Amino acid sequence: MYTVQSKKQLSINVIILFFGLISSLSVSAKIAVIVNPDNTSVFDKNTIERIFMGKMKKFTNGQITLPMNAAKGMKSRDEFNKAVIGRSSSQVNAYWSKLVFTGKGSMPKELSSDAEIISTIAANQGAIGYIDSGSVTSDVKVIAKF
Repeated sequence: MYTVQSKKQLSINVIILFFGLISSLSVSAKIAVIVNPDNTSVFDKNTIERIFMGKMKKFTNGQITLPMNAAKGMKSRDEFNKAVIGRSSSQVNAYWSKLVFTGKGSMPKELSSDAEIISTIAANQGAIGYIDSGSVTSDVKVIAKF
């Protein structure tokens, strides 16, 4: 029933489907927003955005927030800024430069790896950060994924 030509076409379609699936998986890596496991505050996307833009200084439980950014150039930082803040990393940097220059705010602390972010958040109840969802450990609590 199948001709040689239809088998070739079927093989080509399977290969195209395979590479399409692989590329979509690599694009859809998720960012996990994490806090200390003892943090009982309530979070939604708007709350997380406000914390990382310096507009919300305390969690709903009254504890002071300590936002932790991934270092400049880390893929998770670009993805977080795009998915949660709704701006590019350069736009977020410009926003913070203006606040810092006018004395109206301090940039979130930058950490150089997911492991460093996890250890910092595990040691500080007020810390909040984001990492690649594949790096999550039991030392932190995931409050959202984007």
